[in-house]
Amino acid sequence: MNLDEYQAIKFDRRGRVLNITFNLPDQLNAVSARLHTEISTLFYDVQLDPDSDILVLTGAGRAFSAGGDFEQMKKANAGEAANTTVIESKKMIFGLLDLEKPIIAKVNGHAMGLGATLALFCDVIFAAEHALIADPHVSVGIVAGDGGAIIWPQLIGYARAKHYLMTGDTINGKEAANIGLVNFALPAEELDQAVDAYADKLAAGAQEAIRWTKVSANIGLKQLAHSIMDVGLGYEMMSIRSADHAEGIAAFEERRKPEFGKK
Repeated sequence: MNLDEYQAIKFDRRGRVLNITFNLPDQLNAVSARLHTEISTLFYDVQLDPDSDILVLTGAGRAFSAGGDFEQMKKANAGEAANTTVIESKKMIFGLLDLEKPIIAKVNGHAMGLGATLALFCDVIFAAEHALIADPHVSVGIVAGDGGAIIWPQLIGYARAKHYLMTGDTINGKEAANIGLVNFALPAEELDQAVDAYADKLAAGAQEAIRWTKVSANIGLKQLAHSIMDVGLGYEMMSIRSADHAEGIAAFEERRKPEFGKK
């Protein structure tokens, strides 16, 4: 897909730095069907973009990404999920891992579920101190199978990761930096300048050396993703049609605590 054809993602350039923005601010950049498809091709397309060396990924408005779109969740729970969903989910993660250009996540606001996963698979992660990060799949009765179970343990260790993945608890940007989930946390008003400076530092470096260092560092992570991704997505697809997931959706819409275990 040509970059001009994207509808839910916008692009702007600053020299050899390409800024990539999830552009559904009214929905807090929740991953609609259109955005899901566009993210699945995004990292392959920007790899081939001849006018950029460094990428910055962020969200328009108040959030980085609120994660899954509840209308899509309801359709999936009712058995209406498209067969392409799993394929697209795999393409997102492996697209990020195969991408040779350095990609910086600028977590300007909350990053939830798939939104958090996409940010955490980036090479360097800057977060606003107030931004909340979580993988709350279990909070709506489904398995964290779209990459969270891969990346969280690699960043903060298995004990901490299992706590956050099995509870869906949030962590703010400042706390996330303290435990190594993200690289840097700053006051929101300082975030843009800090990310621009870091992107410029990378852009001024030896591009082949930087890219191939990233490629080398990602080999182990790619092997791990290949061993886990299919299993995780399989379990997630099984849980998506569960009564617990239906209850999780209903509780979210009714703004109440879910009562799991109902038949």
